[in-house]
Amino acid sequence: MYFYYACIVRFFIFERMKKETFDYALRSAWNGVSKMYNKEASFFESTMSMGFALLSIDAAGTPSTTLGPKMGMESTSLSRLLNNMEQRNLIYRSQHPQDKRSVLIHLTPFGKEMREDSKAVVLAFNDTIQNQLEAIEIEHFYKVIDCIRETAKTFTHIENKLQTNPKT
Repeated sequence: MYFYYACIVRFFIFERMKKETFDYALRSAWNGVSKMYNKEASFFESTMSMGFALLSIDAAGTPSTTLGPKMGMESTSLSRLLNNMEQRNLIYRSQHPQDKRSVLIHLTPFGKEMREDSKAVVLAFNDTIQNQLEAIEIEHFYKVIDCIRETAKTFTHIENKLQTNPKT
């Protein structure tokens, strides 16, 4: 009987802890946003990744080497995405005028239309959130997000542990 109660207590403690961590809140919020964007994109026979890529490509063209880091994507995933977008006539590639080894990614006229659709969805979602929050809440949100972003860049658990408990 004790084992049964111990398991239930552990389960509730773990569930409570999980829901009160920043990473859990970020992940669950992003999963919801991602599902919503993919659902919206499906009406255009597209995906959230394609929409994000369309929004990340400059009017003058974007070097393929800068697109991956800009989107936070690995090169293999980006290559697959760009090939798919090229097949759908959303983008075309050209040689970089200054650096013949580099390739520029450009939007086709259809890609520009789809970019505007993606932009409209992002702005509508953003406006919906802004209409539900006070200016100070939005300011605090960005302050917290910046703190999380900066902490994630520099945080290393092992280094922190060694600094607080140095071995003698």
